[in-house]
Amino acid sequence: MRRAIYPGSFDPVTNGHLDVIERARKLFDEIVVAVAHNDEKQPLFSLQERLDLLRETAGKINNVRIAEFKGLLVEFARTEKAGAVVRGLRAVSDFEFEFQMALMNRQLDAAVETIFLMPKEEYTYLSSRIVKEIARLGGDISSFVPACVAKALTRKFH
Repeated sequence: MRRAIYPGSFDPVTNGHLDVIERARKLFDEIVVAVAHNDEKQPLFSLQERLDLLRETAGKINNVRIAEFKGLLVEFARTEKAGAVVRGLRAVSDFEFEFQMALMNRQLDAAVETIFLMPKEEYTYLSSRIVKEIARLGGDISSFVPACVAKALTRKFH
């Protein structure tokens, strides 16, 4: 089975994330969407809320599994028997950081490849950070996130 990990904080999941998941499904038999524990970040949504929102959206897609992980991504990939890590690239600004991470992961475990996928053009400017800011300011986010995420953001900010 060709399995890939799609890691992230998903705070919250956006339509751009879902687009990358759909693209990755065409290349792999199973996609494990892995929500990272990151003690350095202060997420808006708790780990459980992020997992729940992913299960409600991406978790309903065939051959997609939602999981959480802590520690090194390559260790998680090894545990999951995944041969690849999928990362979304929106713009050149993403590339430098993602390239460094991919090279470091290759140093840690050369058996795990990193695959970069670009979302649809309409999602290239989309990020969880921007969505949260628009929601905080009362803007319409309905075209950027699934309905359940829009409701959850509204509850957080209003």
